[in-house]
Amino acid sequence: MKVQPVRGMRDFYPEDMAFRNWLFERWRRASRRAGFVEVDGPELEPLELYTEKSGPEIAEQLYWLEDKSRRRLALRPEFTPTLARMIAARQAALPEPIRWFNISRCFRYERTQKGRLREFFQWNVDLVGIAGEIADAECISLAVDAMKEVGLGPEDVQVRINDRRLLAALVRHLGIAEDRVPQVFGILDKRDKVPAEALAGLLAEAGLEAQQRQGLERILAWQHLEDIDARELATPEVHAAVEAIHRLFALLADYGIAEWCRFDIGIVRGLAYYTGPVWEVHDCKGELRAIFGGGRYDRLLGDTGGKAMPACGFGGSDVILGILLGERGLRAEPETSTEYFVASASEASLPQVLQVVRHLRARNRSTQFDLKSGNLKRQMKKAADAGARFVVIVTEEFARSRRVTLRDMSSGDQRDVGLEELGA
Repeated sequence: MKVQPVRGMRDFYPEDMAFRNWLFERWRRASRRAGFVEVDGPELEPLELYTEKSGPEIAEQLYWLEDKSRRRLALRPEFTPTLARMIAARQAALPEPIRWFNISRCFRYERTQKGRLREFFQWNVDLVGIAGEIADAECISLAVDAMKEVGLGPEDVQVRINDRRLLAALVRHLGIAEDRVPQVFGILDKRDKVPAEALAGLLAEAGLEAQQRQGLERILAWQHLEDIDARELATPEVHAAVEAIHRLFALLADYGIAEWCRFDIGIVRGLAYYTGPVWEVHDCKGELRAIFGGGRYDRLLGDTGGKAMPACGFGGSDVILGILLGERGLRAEPETSTEYFVASASEASLPQVLQVVRHLRARNRSTQFDLKSGNLKRQMKKAADAGARFVVIVTEEFARSRRVTLRDMSSGDQRDVGLEELGA
């Protein structure tokens, strides 16, 4: 019987693994450049870590199980709740601000589609302990730096920014009750995922009157902060939220990334724990799901048993970014892992071949040789197949002279060198 991989999961062949490592290294470089340090946690967490905040229905979107002690456990769908749990456990001892990043293997039991699998890797960045907009700007700046690292520019991707406080104030201004705001947010987060008629139907089912639905439609048509109605802008909540967004955009200009960023009243973010600015990175053609997404979540630490602390951060999937880089022709070709291939003219030279191999590997040079000891022509083909930069040919003279022939595979040039020169 031929066994297939689990739906929504991936095999990583050498070329896939090479791209994964290439991408992760660029995420790590950008993170470290901004002063963030790497952490990790378990892939298996108590199910209540997710259900207590998001409700029991979230279990339908998770892979979960009961262990032999009848504890309900879940494979992590994201890293942020784990981060909150970890900080709460050592909160008094951690220096502030906390600047952590993580590259997690995550799992979500969702319908698979382009850019969304049931298993994926997520780059997670969190900045904890800073209440002002400078923390949000720092996180957005790091995300933009990572975009630059992989070869993308503002003509490829844009950071679309909103503030939940602004949207909540506008929703309440329409006469929508406070206890319905989270439900409305959940529906609005589906705006780019379902037809307009379906969205209107969901809002009607949530109990919104026709006038309120029309008001939301008017609000979502705004393109700029200046489009906000003067009557709404006069309310203290709306005015304060708009001023906060202006401060954030001024900081982004100081970071030198204003051209990457724009206001978008439609950015909501589906997770309920967001409390302030929210943002997503989208491809400019609008063909893919959000590449990165994040925002401020000042209540999450308090809700997971710790002392309340201001916090913000973001996460991004390797799946969507990999698709975008492939479509833009920016997906890096895997680098060869073989620097030297040691060949010989006869099978009798195997002890000498191994001596050269040992010499090169001791100098931390990636080195292969033909384990089947084929003829020299076959060995040269194997060297080419392995992508070797150099071929070292060991002749019968090696035992006497300690010299080999070094061939540059890209230029075809070759010369005799002493063993001690090799790999220096």
